[in-house]
Amino acid sequence: MRVSVALALFTADLRVHDNPVLWAAVRDAERVVPLFVVDTGIRRTGFVVPNRAAFLADSLADLDAALRARGGRLVVRVGDVIEETCRVAAQTGAAAVHIASGVSRYATRRENRLRAELSGDGRELRVHDASITAVPPGALTPADKDHFAVFTPYFRRWETFPVRRVLPAPDAVRVPDVRSADLPRAQSLAPGPTSPGLPAGGESEARRILRSWLAGPLAAYEERHDDLAADATSRLSPYLHFGCLSPTELLHRARAQDSPGAHAFVRQLAWRDFHHQVLAARPDAADHDYRPRHDRWRHATKDIKAWQEGRTGYPVVDAAMRQLRHEGWMPGRARLLAASFLTKTLYVDWRVGARHFLDLLVDGDIANNQLNWQWVAGTGTDTRPNRVLNPLAQARRFDPHGEYVRRWLPELRHRNAAPDPAGPYPAPIVDLASATARFTSARRTAASGTRRPP
Repeated sequence: MRVSVALALFTADLRVHDNPVLWAAVRDAERVVPLFVVDTGIRRTGFVVPNRAAFLADSLADLDAALRARGGRLVVRVGDVIEETCRVAAQTGAAAVHIASGVSRYATRRENRLRAELSGDGRELRVHDASITAVPPGALTPADKDHFAVFTPYFRRWETFPVRRVLPAPDAVRVPDVRSADLPRAQSLAPGPTSPGLPAGGESEARRILRSWLAGPLAAYEERHDDLAADATSRLSPYLHFGCLSPTELLHRARAQDSPGAHAFVRQLAWRDFHHQVLAARPDAADHDYRPRHDRWRHATKDIKAWQEGRTGYPVVDAAMRQLRHEGWMPGRARLLAASFLTKTLYVDWRVGARHFLDLLVDGDIANNQLNWQWVAGTGTDTRPNRVLNPLAQARRFDPHGEYVRRWLPELRHRNAAPDPAGPYPAPIVDLASATARFTSARRTAASGTRRPP
């Protein structure tokens, strides 16, 4: 039996296509309130930064336009998400509130508080899985454990999981009479400068990029995704982070191509789900070592600043960091190199790097950002925690002609060969051989608890 009014609370699912929250609300109710709350609680955490605020503002405007094309509109409120959601539900007589399931500590607390407050008013909270991930966290578990700690066995199970079908966008959305604040502007969400090359947000842009990606580049993904100069990754991660694109739809459409490139890309989608299921089971991994190694990290203020500004003297690392500052984004291989250099070469706490990435990345996601940093630092799920990525060897392998480096380091553009730290470029701030030895020694010393490493 259909109810009169339902509320669809948008969080990290800012789309009308394949949205279980919106689809269920429209199916179950005669009228629907598509609600987004500019949550002052999240703003206080420091997670809302200029780059993501600009992308969010774009995405909300695009979502509002998509709803208006269907006869509806986006209702915006500002304040505590629980108070505002309950207030709108009471004002419209909504019998149920629909929301996508999240995995962070904040999302879990939000869900629990909302359920308690709504039930006190005789209303129901309906939580929808497989909206932010393709496979719900917790759907796959090994025997006698609550999550997979290693990717490969998880991936084997993930590949055979019966993923839900893709849901259609609603033809019409009827919205009751309810007050709405104006759509937020980026500067009102997080004042400050944004990266000059920041991508535009929104589902429309996501679907345009998706069409282009599926039409050709996906087929070559396996052989080209680590080629730094080729820029051969999908660039869809910001749209997945904000839910402008459904991971379930993306998975179905990639699998339909059945090519080596598509299979390699699907594996990356599985990594995304893997990290979400780890964080769901171990929420403290957002800021604590998943597998403690008893590291005694260096407090190297000058080295950290040089790394942040792309002035380490190692061109491929500096190119990656300058791309991050300019675009609010960087390809996966560049992220690995930059993270390995900070944690393994400079021996600086992974949390320092993770925070800097979150300050700039438009796709900054707690599950993937923090757990990828831990993977590189050797405190996470990597089965080889002491691996070190040599930036010179990595540059020769993934930027053999120096094109990526010259693209982001104008001071080296006159050079024809792949640059090593030489010529007009600053001297490296560390010697690789001694740094690797220092890292190995420091880890052994920290583990033994004998003395503080140098």
